[in-house]
Amino acid sequence: MPVIHERGYLIPAFDTAEVNYTACAERLEKSIKHFHPNAHVTVLTREMLPFGDVGGYANDWQVFWASPYRQTIKLEADMIVASPVDHWWTLFEHRDVVISQGARDIYGQPATTRFYRKIFDENTLPDVYNAVTYWRLSPTANKFFDSVRAIFENWEQYQRLLKFAEDVPSTDVVYAMAAQIVGVEEVTLPCGLGPNIVHMKQHVTPMQGADWTKELTWETDPFRINTVVQHGFVHYHRKEWAHE
Repeated sequence: MPVIHERGYLIPAFDTAEVNYTACAERLEKSIKHFHPNAHVTVLTREMLPFGDVGGYANDWQVFWASPYRQTIKLEADMIVASPVDHWWTLFEHRDVVISQGARDIYGQPATTRFYRKIFDENTLPDVYNAVTYWRLSPTANKFFDSVRAIFENWEQYQRLLKFAEDVPSTDVVYAMAAQIVGVEEVTLPCGLGPNIVHMKQHVTPMQGADWTKELTWETDPFRINTVVQHGFVHYHRKEWAHE
């Protein structure tokens, strides 16, 4: 896609029979514009994919070629922005690719659970979360997304390299493997730098059940969960919350 702006946010929204990702993306866009009215935001739908719909997560490698920005921050659709985030551009712009690492609980503390990360630990993969991924048009970014494509398209071969490999690879796992191919230090920041998502899965912020919306209270403007003001990118995970 032709470059139309220097910087912008790209939100993939590939709807399924079960999930209206477009609604999630629109809520995320609204939250970005709340803090940054002049931000450029593109919601990427299946119809906009430059190489056609190849199905599910496997579409992800196309974001590099679909973005209309010279510098892009790609965000997972089922998040909201709870505070200003444009300061991250200043940090990112000195790198070709940055994939976020680690997660936080609602109290802003680093997630310590490894419940969801067994495949990463057992295979010594970097603890990346594709939920926030930056790139600038560059050979490094091109190589990274070429690697992402190769892994998705040849998963049966790459799957054999891993312990506890998934039958259908998650984007986080594919990004972690691509990071190792390109060089982890080339596509991540040192630990403690860069954004961490607030992850609303059960074992990150301990809860009795899997649905935080049934256990915790929340309010908006500012966004609070159990009276705690949230900051940065909040991965609410329960897609139906986008309609609340």
